[in-house]
Amino acid sequence: MLHTSKHLIMKDRLNIGIIGTRGIPNRYGGFEAFAEQVSRRLVGRGHQVMVYCSHDQQYRDETLNKVRLCFRYNPESWLGTPGQFIYDLNCNLHSRNQPFDVILHLGYTSDSVWTWLWSKKARHLTNMDGMEWMRSKYAPVVRTFLKKAERRAALGSTLLIADSTGILEYLESTYATPARYISYGAVIPDSFDEQVPATFGVENNRYDLLVARMEPENNIEMAIEAKLLEKSAVPLLVFANETGYGTRLKKKYQHEALIRFQKANYMPETMNSLRHYSRFYIHGHSAGGTNPSLLEAMACGCRVMAHDNIFNRSVLRGNAGYFRDAGELALLLEHPGPGEQYRYETGNNLDAIRNNHNWDYITNEYESAFYQALER
Repeated sequence: MLHTSKHLIMKDRLNIGIIGTRGIPNRYGGFEAFAEQVSRRLVGRGHQVMVYCSHDQQYRDETLNKVRLCFRYNPESWLGTPGQFIYDLNCNLHSRNQPFDVILHLGYTSDSVWTWLWSKKARHLTNMDGMEWMRSKYAPVVRTFLKKAERRAALGSTLLIADSTGILEYLESTYATPARYISYGAVIPDSFDEQVPATFGVENNRYDLLVARMEPENNIEMAIEAKLLEKSAVPLLVFANETGYGTRLKKKYQHEALIRFQKANYMPETMNSLRHYSRFYIHGHSAGGTNPSLLEAMACGCRVMAHDNIFNRSVLRGNAGYFRDAGELALLLEHPGPGEQYRYETGNNLDAIRNNHNWDYITNEYESAFYQALER
């Protein structure tokens, strides 16, 4: 069956390429979780989907949930950041010879330099992620490059995807390319294991939790300082990846008994149980759009303390405590408000996941966006 418009005749069954992840199944982060969840749902609706994957990932089957996987050489493990550019080049070169109707680019940092090589046969949608050039971890010259990379992606795409209303407003005011708001999704777990916190040396509802990449704009040190100011003996578990910045933080606070650094953990059952049984979930992210880890915390029924910025407020609205510095966070942790109030807010966050951030709804939005791009 075909969709007819005044512009063209559109197929019911699309051939879709997804570029910009390290691969699925997810063993890394937000874009990988997105690609895994949405691609299998698109295939379930009859579309063909190919997800580009790093050649060195552990999962090596040619398909996952009937989604085709295409492995391309990725030298990032030994070359570092420049390897990302080579990996994206390899993915884009391969995509030029595929019969894709649309290609979804997840992020633009190392991809948009190749816009001149993007397939001319397909429409291109780019999830613009956060405003990368705002991130304080980057040197001025890198931030200048990222600003230019953002512009290349915006001008080279048929349609831009913003994962927060704040990003959408920025894109619409900056570029002529049409933009559309589509958030990330999350899954509300069926159950939680109350034994998990004990394996990390803490008691249920007697620890606070922070899950983030070790970067300055995630305000991890602000959360640590707040915890040291707070007058309680409740420890803070910090789950984060290894970076130079993180190493410095660990060395600085290694003798603080309340600060418990943990290695990044990609076991959903473990992390969801830790979220659910935490006293408070501290979300310090101050740059970017809708953060997947925040949605996961909401889906686990966490009571959230969030950095006060447009990105977090657009997701949590009035259903969180907000802070701008360590002093404000310390006061929130000491005096969070009436228990009934926080139970009510937690319920609102769960409703937001069910209604606005469930993966079926997100897939509907992307499917609609693909057809919107084809109409242009």
